[in-house]
Amino acid sequence: MDEQFSLGLGGDAKRDPYNVLPRDGESIYFGRMMDATEADQWLNHLLDAIPWKHDEAFIYGRHIVTARKVAWYGDQCFEYTYSGRTRTALPWTPELLDLKARVEDQAGASYNSCLLNLYADGSQGMAWHHDDEKGLGENSNIASLSFGAERRFDFRHKQRKEKVSVMLEHGSLLVMRGTTQACWQHQIPKATKVKQPRVNLTFRRML
Repeated sequence: MDEQFSLGLGGDAKRDPYNVLPRDGESIYFGRMMDATEADQWLNHLLDAIPWKHDEAFIYGRHIVTARKVAWYGDQCFEYTYSGRTRTALPWTPELLDLKARVEDQAGASYNSCLLNLYADGSQGMAWHHDDEKGLGENSNIASLSFGAERRFDFRHKQRKEKVSVMLEHGSLLVMRGTTQACWQHQIPKATKVKQPRVNLTFRRML
């Protein structure tokens, strides 16, 4: 039987950063990086200013167009390949560079690219996967900044099938590092009661 743990904060509670994972990796949840008013401003800016496009993938030989939308930015025209598709990074905007600097300060790491995801509502999610693309290197450090609807983020151990979850709050930061990608998968499950959009920025360092 799968073990399931749930971690998160309600209301306006604050706490020190902590490792969501019980073993075999570090996924540090920092909680909210800003107050709700500023987070709202960022959400509105990202919804309006980013040139969102539906994601595409080749899965078992089939061409799939997802409901979820994405955008890809970087220091240079990085090419990032996943699910059988190659994307070329757009140049940073001043606003994204501002967010990148703040995330780097919190995470204690440097990033040169960012994959942005737009989930229109709870009918859109992300299936179990791990970020192991060659361009990320071994033991990659990925910082996930969330705006909008609070969504549950699940981890599942690849060998033990143990599960742990954390609620990603509006304006919050989660940093996955060490052996997290090697030992765990993660997903954003669908949540039909959620009617608001969520924007997720995943800052990465491409080799």
